Amino acid sequence: MTTRYRPRWGGLRGRRGIRGLLVVGLVVGLALVGCGDNGGEAGGGTKTGKENVANGFKIGLLLPESKTTRYETFDRPFITQKLNELCAKCQVLFQNADQDAAKQQSQAESMLTQGVKVLILDAVDVKAAGAIVNNAQSQGVPVVAYDRLATGPVTFYVSFDNRRVGQIQGQSLLDSISSGGDPKRGQIVMINGSPTDANAADFKAGAHSVLDGKVNIGQEFDTPDWSPDRAQQEMDQATTALGRDKIIGVYSANDGMAGGIIASMRGSGFNTPLPPVTGQDAELAGIQRILAGDQFMTVFKSIRPEANIAAEMAIAAATGKDFTGQDTTQRNNGTRDVTSVLLNPVAVTRDNIKDTVIKESFYTPQQICTAQFAQACTQAGIS
Repeated sequence: MTTRYRPRWGGLRGRRGIRGLLVVGLVVGLALVGCGDNGGEAGGGTKTGKENVANGFKIGLLLPESKTTRYETFDRPFITQKLNELCAKCQVLFQNADQDAAKQQSQAESMLTQGVKVLILDAVDVKAAGAIVNNAQSQGVPVVAYDRLATGPVTFYVSFDNRRVGQIQGQSLLDSISSGGDPKRGQIVMINGSPTDANAADFKAGAHSVLDGKVNIGQEFDTPDWSPDRAQQEMDQATTALGRDKIIGVYSANDGMAGGIIASMRGSGFNTPLPPVTGQDAELAGIQRILAGDQFMTVFKSIRPEANIAAEMAIAAATGKDFTGQDTTQRNNGTRDVTSVLLNPVAVTRDNIKDTVIKESFYTPQQICTAQFAQACTQAGIS
């Protein structure tokens, strides 16, 4: 009996086997290549830039709104000035979203289409902004989160210690109402910032950490878009519900809303002096209300250092370098731990206007002490 020899890899079955092994080998090879090359990604999947300052490149600046005067008056010019100093040949593309998250996303897409190599993003809605960050990252464009920590693979983040801001506001309000007697002798009203702004949640949490259990919170609101008009309406509602004679203080998350709140109190016939009202951002109108005795305090966040750091972070991210300009910490945005710089806020009352906003050239005495406030300035030692 003759045994026929069959080649091990011969015939149709053998050819299929060879093709199968080749396919497997190709897949494995590609996988190994993929494992060995991360496409220039670093730090939680955020692509680092490869730009050159000497050649210049485009930088996108996206700010959230204009109802709060700081953004157009301070943030935009300060950031642009510092970017120009760091990269003379760079071109800054700017857009303001007017508190519209969908509009901000369209603005970001337009900037990416125009070839920006890094985005500085102050998000209207930090959760919705994750789409902007992910889209930028997919195109190799790093994102610096400015003032508000957006979700997604953000490269760097700069802001103030926002929980500390709320604590300062809460403590200032508590100290003021305690100076008049039992802090539970009446009710306070809390008018918080926008529910879509993660910073507002931090301010609110910080204030509650000081006030809870020590005061009676009669009414509390979250204010869409940080709207002064809406804050005025909310204060009207609180006054109707509680009675003006029962309200001994108001927590306002920022100065713009404080203006609306004070207008409501004036319209409702509150006695003078008004119950203490807090604020934030050291807006010119807020400083003047403090001098006039209508607003008790504000929180000064020196914007120039924040803007300068944002510009430095943007250049570092675009050129693929680590940020080493300041003491950094880590903040988790739900996606990753982000290298962050958190600056310290300062309480401003009538007693230290001269040593804060004037000393740091945020405003000049001439800007503050208009004819309407000239006497109040003299009384506060400002000339």
